[in-house]
Amino acid sequence: MTATHEVNKEQTSLKRDYYQLIINGEKVDSVNNERFSTYNPATGERVAEVAKASKEDVEKAVEAARNAFDHGKWKKYPVGRRAKILNKIAAIMRSRFDELVELEILDTGKSLHAAQGQIMQAIEDFEFYAGAIVGHRGVVNNVPGQFHNYTEKEPVGVCAQIIPWNYPLMMAAWKIAPAIAVGCSVIVKPASLTPLTAIVLGEICIEAGVPEGVVNIVPGSGADVGDYLVQHPKVDKVAFTGSTPVGRNIMEKASQTLKRITLELGGKSPNIVFDDADLDAAVDGSLFGIFYNTGQSCEARSRLYVHENIYDEFMTKFIEKTKKLKLGNPFDKDTQVGAIIDQKQLNVIDSYVQSAREDGAEIVVGGKPAKVEGFENGFWYEPTIITNVTHDMKVVREEIFGPVVVVMKFKDEKEVIKLANDTEYGLGSAIWTKDGAKATRVANQIQAGIVMINCPFSAFPGTPFGGYKQSGFGRELCIETLDLYTETKSILSYYGSRPLNPLGV
Repeated sequence: MTATHEVNKEQTSLKRDYYQLIINGEKVDSVNNERFSTYNPATGERVAEVAKASKEDVEKAVEAARNAFDHGKWKKYPVGRRAKILNKIAAIMRSRFDELVELEILDTGKSLHAAQGQIMQAIEDFEFYAGAIVGHRGVVNNVPGQFHNYTEKEPVGVCAQIIPWNYPLMMAAWKIAPAIAVGCSVIVKPASLTPLTAIVLGEICIEAGVPEGVVNIVPGSGADVGDYLVQHPKVDKVAFTGSTPVGRNIMEKASQTLKRITLELGGKSPNIVFDDADLDAAVDGSLFGIFYNTGQSCEARSRLYVHENIYDEFMTKFIEKTKKLKLGNPFDKDTQVGAIIDQKQLNVIDSYVQSAREDGAEIVVGGKPAKVEGFENGFWYEPTIITNVTHDMKVVREEIFGPVVVVMKFKDEKEVIKLANDTEYGLGSAIWTKDGAKATRVANQIQAGIVMINCPFSAFPGTPFGGYKQSGFGRELCIETLDLYTETKSILSYYGSRPLNPLGV
């Protein structure tokens, strides 16, 4: 018989040997008792075992979410009450900040400073949506004649949310917070490589007072669990963050039941440094733009365009600082670049670098798996700079998802805008210049959902995050996200004293 018990309301250790599914407010084993292991990418050591959801488990989660939405109280709670619970989720997370950071590092191999920033933003996401939902309501419209029209915002229903491995807790917060804020119920499928903090977040939601069935967590195979959720007739919406090919597949399958979809997909973001830029700021910002989170970011600025007048000076500094980046113990506060998620991704990164060599490009820094003392069984790659590239090379056109940047010269504004837009992606972009007019002109012509001007950061709660073209559609992390989880109902009434007879019968 499957072991089942309620989530412990008392504080328990976040780090443990075994993590269960969360279905209908309870921690449960999978129906078939299957498990899988997660590993620390920095060491190769096993971190924990996790219950592996089957289609039967997903069916139970969908039924729980459906029942919670159709017959439960959550969507009927006053907005202020839901906001209070979201703030309590944030408060519990804040009280267990160090534990969440530790678990995230063990599961992902990312550096301490990266994990700390991401966990803090996850906390702030719940605080942001606790405030945003209070002002999210319909409007009254002026209609000529004796009519009254107003709109209401109603939750869309049951939402499947598929989380990537590169930002496990932060991406879960990006999706869960707005969905439950408006009254939806959710089934979250975390990435199999990094499920632990998403599971813990589900436990925290229940501890904070989210009713049973509103938040369900079902780690398992994307081919089984993910596909089943996407095609399930009782799921009303799918939100996915991941690769563009998988996004296309999800869009096709979800179309069979006309589900609402949010897709945040791949990127090959340009980083443009003009000759009037603050050179040191541009160098430092460019380092962060590609090597933060070990380059495993959808909006990593992996195409670097430097004006020919400052190219040599910029590259001297950029190369020098790249060589100084420290790889090592992710828990060391001085470590700047963490591990690659697994051997498969390490091989993908290296294959792109080798293809650049074969195409005649020059590897000026890095270019091979790294050897890190004391972490020989982990997965590491040297921060890599590639020059002498052309725009038809794979390394320029395709997303690598690792600490690899290609660098190109440009002559003028018109040329670099054309180069920046010469991609199927359109997620992030960055501009470095002291000329405000130039920054505005270029930003207005870049085909991307995010433009960073003299700034290496792409996302804060309240700033819309999402892409153009093959980078997906829909915006997360902002007030507009609430509209993605709601339906707008228009209500039109007639208040005239004379009956209407429009056909004159």
